[in-house]
Amino acid sequence: MIDMDTTPRWVCTKAQLADLCEIWRQQRVVALDTEFMRSRTFYPQPALVQVGDGKHCYLIDNLAIEDLQPLRDLLLQTSVTKIMHSCSEDLETLERLLGVVPEPIFDTQIAAAISGMDASLGYAAVVRSLLNVELPKSETRSDWLQRPLSDAQQKYAALDVAWLPALYGVLCKRLRERGRLEWLREDCAALVTAARNPQPPELYYQKVKGAWRLRGRQLAALQDLCAWREREARALDMPRNHLLKESICMALAQQVPGHKEALSQLGLEGRVLRQHGDTLLQITSRAIQRQDTPSRLPQPLNRQEGETFKQLRRQLAVIAAREALPSEILIRKKELEALVQSSRPELQGRLRGWRAEIIGRPLLKVLRQLREEEIK
Repeated sequence: MIDMDTTPRWVCTKAQLADLCEIWRQQRVVALDTEFMRSRTFYPQPALVQVGDGKHCYLIDNLAIEDLQPLRDLLLQTSVTKIMHSCSEDLETLERLLGVVPEPIFDTQIAAAISGMDASLGYAAVVRSLLNVELPKSETRSDWLQRPLSDAQQKYAALDVAWLPALYGVLCKRLRERGRLEWLREDCAALVTAARNPQPPELYYQKVKGAWRLRGRQLAALQDLCAWREREARALDMPRNHLLKESICMALAQQVPGHKEALSQLGLEGRVLRQHGDTLLQITSRAIQRQDTPSRLPQPLNRQEGETFKQLRRQLAVIAAREALPSEILIRKKELEALVQSSRPELQGRLRGWRAEIIGRPLLKVLRQLREEEIK
């Protein structure tokens, strides 16, 4: 058994935090996690920051400490690797709390997948598999903004960082033996870049279910409506669908109503209708006059594309088995569909990195062969 003290150590003053951060900044790695609430807000509400140094587990009460500069400095210390698990939301929470995204990071979920384990394994599953330690999950849906936190909450929060340093050691060894440590660094760097560069509001229409059915000025209306919703939700710190449901965005874009009565017929009511009805009418009215309408979004695969997709999936399965990697870590479904639908397929995004030789170019070769056979 690994010698690890999982007793929670509460940190609630700047002096405590400063002393600890000075020590942690001399280390090579620290474990990092957050607890937050997000049920009624657009942004995560930071409630707790957990740090594990390989010996003890510390719970930093960001609600009690006004000046968190020592923690901010630690996160920016590039000589210290921050070990996290499935960290996308944690990166967003830390950016919200401190205005910075930690770097470099070591995501143990991604590391587990690249080392040959299943994709998207939870923290408890990885700890169980690699360390033979069973973790409780009883406090997952706790109110983390309450004070004082219960003993059960504190224990749960401490355990979330307790075993990360040990996982780091095991996974580094596995990745080094397989020659894949640089793969992990590349993917973790991409997470940091994504956290620092959130998607522009003008692109959120691409996420709307069924948006591929729209074209021209209807699609322009959807784009403008979703961009307005994104900016307004951020400004009001309100969940997107609490402000304006996605289905109503679609209906407004398709029908382009000309008066408030028509808005209510589409399902808009109450506070949203009163406060934003005129604005929504103005947005749709301007959108249908746009000349720079967005290009139509990719449609579902047709029959021929579907057959090509299946053949590429079979090749993907062969490569994934050969490399002992989960197929999801190699290429996502949307990335594979984009290759199939492109008139001039090329490697983009993640497929330009370490995946290029492993999966990108082999799939492009198969795709070109299939298209040549179709021409014959």
